[in-house]
This record gives sequence, C-alpha cells and structure tokens, in this order.
Amino acid sequence: MSGGLLRSGGRHAHQLLLHHSRPSLSDALTKHSPARAYVRTHLLSSKFKESSSHFSPASPSLFASSLSSPSASAAASFARNGFVKWYLRMIKARPVLTKSLTSGAIFVAADASSQMITLPPFDSFDLIRTLRMAGFGMLVSGPSLHLWFNFLSKILPKQDVPTTFKKMFLGQALYAPIMNAVFYSVNSALQGETGAEIIARLKRDLIPTLKSGLVYWPMCDFITFRFIPVHLQPLVSNSFSFLWTIYITYMASLQKAGVERISTD
Repeated sequence: MSGGLLRSGGRHAHQLLLHHSRPSLSDALTKHSPARAYVRTHLLSSKFKESSSHFSPASPSLFASSLSSPSASAAASFARNGFVKWYLRMIKARPVLTKSLTSGAIFVAADASSQMITLPPFDSFDLIRTLRMAGFGMLVSGPSLHLWFNFLSKILPKQDVPTTFKKMFLGQALYAPIMNAVFYSVNSALQGETGAEIIARLKRDLIPTLKSGLVYWPMCDFITFRFIPVHLQPLVSNSFSFLWTIYITYMASLQKAGVERISTD
C-alpha cells in the first residue's frame, strides 16, 4: 500500500514539474506580440516616409511645373479676351476713329515689312515713306472702308451666296479701281511728282495692280461678306489687306514713269 502511495505521489509531482516548466500559449503570445507589433509599425512608418519624400515641400518644382503652364495660358487668354472686348466696345462707340487707327497701324506694319523685304543691304529705312502710308491708312483707307461696307449692307442687306457675289463684283468693279487710283495719285503727289508724272504712273501701274487684285481679293471678299458681321468687316478686310499693302507700297515706291513728250514742229 505504501508503494502505491509512492507511485501516485511521484506521478503528481511529475505533472506539477511539467506544468511549471512549459509556458502557456497566452504567455507566449503576450511575450512575442510586442516585438511583432514593433516590427509591423516600423515597416509602415518607413514606407510612409519613403512615399512622403516624393511630395516634400522643400522641392516645389512638382507644383510649379503643374501650375505654371495653366496659369500662364489662362493669363494670356484673359489678356486676349480683354483686348477683344475692349476693341468691340470701341468699334461701337467710335467706329470711324477705331477703323481709321486700325487701318493706319496695318499700313505701317505692311510698309515696314515691304521695306525689310525689298531694300538693298546698305540702304536705310525710309521713315518718311512709312509716315505717308500711315497717313493714307488713317485718313483715306479706314474711313472709306467704313463708308463702303455700310453702303453695301444697305443696298444689299443679305449675306447669302448670290448677294455675296454681287458685293464682290461691286468691290472689284467700283471700289478697287477708285481706291488704287487715289492711292497712287496721293502717294505720287506727296513725293513731289507733277500731274503728267502722276498720269504716267497710273498708266503704268494701275492695270497690273487691278489684275493682281483679281487674283488676291475674291476669296478674301467672299469670306468677309459671307461670314463676318457688318461692323467687323472693315477690320477683317484690313487684316486681309496686310499682304496686299506690302505689294502696293512696293509698287508705289517704284521710280517715276517716263513722261511722253509731244513735239510741236
């Protein structure tokens, strides 16, 4: 009986030793979870630092590159729209003055371009010639275009295709010959040419100019009369006349035409 008690007591002592020597599952989790949580937190913080370094405020080039071009284009668009609105207000408030100044500016730019294209390398820029062209644009071309387009809109108010062709015909048959003759005559007179020399120039230059106009102006006039409102037609016509004015200022700068002398025997 004493042997049975010894055996049972030995088994009980053995179980107690095993219980104290082996850690529980809960103890293992509580011991290892702070380390795992620390590793996980450290990895997340390092990834956040790497991602935030790409958007560092110390390097504003990212924001500058994304904002500079839209802001510049918006400013340019605002300036253009502001100028167009201002010009349209001036067209309505002071139509003749606005169109005259516009025509004068186009004549200046066209004559300057003509001189840069045609002048020999060692010749100087002729400022007096440019001033003559500016005066003709402001005092003759601008007001005459205003009156001409208003006149056509009254006698031919429609903007359909047949009416457009009628306006084109009237422009080439009436306005173009008169204005080209006035241009050559005024320019020649301002250069000191006599009446006979002016007539000789007209005989030499007027017909070639009208033939060139028949090639250049029909398409320009079709766009102007067909699609542009009447109050803006002089502006569009002046814009088309830039290249044309380069040509006629060159023609006007040619040497005097020879005067035919009639002998009286």
